[in-house]
Amino acid sequence: MQKPANKILVVIFIAVLFPFLISASVLNKFYAPIASLGSGKAFEVEPGDSLASISRNLVSDQILVSSSLFRFMALWRGVEAHLQAGEYQFEPGESQADVLQKLIDGEVRQYRVTFIEGWRFSDVMDALSSADGLVNTLTEYTAEELASAIGLEVNIPEGMLHPDTYYYVRGTTDLELLKRARERQELILMSHWNERLGALPFASSYEALTLASIIEKESNAQSERGRISGVFVRRLELGMRLQSDPTVIYGLGQEFDGNLTRLHLQTPTAYNTYRMNGLPPTPISLASEASIIASLNPDPGDSLYFVSRGDGTHYFSMSLEEHNAAVERFQKAPKSGR
Repeated sequence: MQKPANKILVVIFIAVLFPFLISASVLNKFYAPIASLGSGKAFEVEPGDSLASISRNLVSDQILVSSSLFRFMALWRGVEAHLQAGEYQFEPGESQADVLQKLIDGEVRQYRVTFIEGWRFSDVMDALSSADGLVNTLTEYTAEELASAIGLEVNIPEGMLHPDTYYYVRGTTDLELLKRARERQELILMSHWNERLGALPFASSYEALTLASIIEKESNAQSERGRISGVFVRRLELGMRLQSDPTVIYGLGQEFDGNLTRLHLQTPTAYNTYRMNGLPPTPISLASEASIIASLNPDPGDSLYFVSRGDGTHYFSMSLEEHNAAVERFQKAPKSGR
């Protein structure tokens, strides 16, 4: 027969241990993956939403089965007034603790849009018009109005944005992203412009950017960009025409069907560098930092011509005779060289 003193000790032990067991069970559930979160789900917290309304919405959006533990832990931690508005993304494997911490930290859902090297400004606007979560405010703007809106000193926004991936939250406007891309390009351009060495045939950083945009379109091989820049810089210094196919294509606009002909090369436009001297009036594409560096740091040498080998690289020549032979060899269609 168990002694009364032993019974008392057992009761005391249970009374002391039971809360710890309950606490451990509660904490385990709070930090365990949410069973009902079988797939990623977006969740919106509106400005002014209370803990009670957020908790109800977590249940109604089928992120939580019950909000009791979530509310209790938020109140116990004293963070009920610190939950931030915004759009959140919750993924399988996350716990209620993860959900609460995201709301406390304001770790809102991030969207992204990428501007590709060599894109035209029209490509950028197409990407922005279809970007999720972005507010489009500039669809009716003219090119001049867009240039003014993003703070440019020139009338055409072509080439004035930095090609990169930009992250944003829902509700961001297209204008905000364009300004970020413009500021990034300006920072990169001026950094390298201020560090340039030696005499270059540019009256301004804008002209250097214009050449960089041509280099961007001429070659995908980064190792060649300095050599291509050297050809173009020597041509500018010698008063030779650039004779760059990408500038002709840009000037043709919608008329270009993918097949560049001799007639196209003979068609006068403001961008046809077979018919005009010097640089075109504006950049023709988004120039990467590598192309900007190349335009301001041309490789030394004697070559004045280059032609595509058909494998992404180019053959460089010093004379027109050598160039025409290379054209015959690599393209089977001789034409006056650039």
